[in-house]
Amino acid sequence: MKLIVAVDENWGIGCKNELLVRIPSDQRMFREKTTGNVVVMGRKTLESFPGSKPLKDRVNIVLTKENRESLNGEVIVHSIEEALEEIKKYPKESIYIIGGETIYRQFLPYCDEAYVTKIEHKYEADAHFPNLDQDAEWKITEESEEQTYFDIPYTFVKYERV
Repeated sequence: MKLIVAVDENWGIGCKNELLVRIPSDQRMFREKTTGNVVVMGRKTLESFPGSKPLKDRVNIVLTKENRESLNGEVIVHSIEEALEEIKKYPKESIYIIGGETIYRQFLPYCDEAYVTKIEHKYEADAHFPNLDQDAEWKITEESEEQTYFDIPYTFVKYERV
């Protein structure tokens, strides 16, 4: 299982249920990695998408405590155990955890690859991702050249569980 996330210098990932910044090449990489695959997210992440609709050309699994039914073809689960059971239906390498903070923290122990866009800027954030640089279970296995979006430097980093 993999996860994909964009973080700032403090490993912040969002503020008020919005991304900290939208970088076109990061969004393109996200689409390339996840299209045709399975994405697992929380309800608030789903609600942050345009029209609160699931992502096209992907199986969308939404973990929520709410008693709600699927409105647009997403698969609704109500516990991490139910989510783990649901994703057994798909090849392990096709599963991407896409947020938010609680979902990342719950699924991190089950992931063995992490695609992290590291943004060299500090934003105001109310949601954070665990700092993989300080976690001995993870190591960097790939890192892109530094890129910039306007004046914001960033790199694409792949971490793998040791």
